[in-house]
Amino acid sequence: MSAPAPSPAVIKRLQSELMALMMSNPEGISAFPQPDNMLNWVGTIAGAPSTVYEGLTYKLNLKFPADYPFTAPTITFGTPCWHPNVDEHGNICLDILKEKWSAIYNVQSILLSLQTLLADPNVASPLNGQAAQLWENQDEYKRVLLKHYKEHAHQQ
Repeated sequence: MSAPAPSPAVIKRLQSELMALMMSNPEGISAFPQPDNMLNWVGTIAGAPSTVYEGLTYKLNLKFPADYPFTAPTITFGTPCWHPNVDEHGNICLDILKEKWSAIYNVQSILLSLQTLLADPNVASPLNGQAAQLWENQDEYKRVLLKHYKEHAHQQ
């Protein structure tokens, strides 16, 4: 059984969000739909300056439901990401993608929230306990982070 087809309103909303994202061109984030499917996008976020993630870029997979924006998209890291709120499968623990979702969010606000999450994790609700424990020691955290990135970034 295939997923329900998106309504013209959903397609229009996603096209509008794509145009807004392209026009504002926010630093360190981007996203584009796959050529054959407006509900599947590939995004990127760059670590913010002056954070342990500075200079690192991550690919994201964004899957929009047929009833978007009333249901949150499913977003996972395509590039393995060592972070307190990201598990080894790329799943993300972020409240706005779960219980705090609202139709007022859009692709740009989601990507900016994820970029902020990189620098400011919720260590009280970790998916990666080891990363959460190391977070207080930023020098050691950065050492492990860079080792993980170098070993896994090619797995995009």
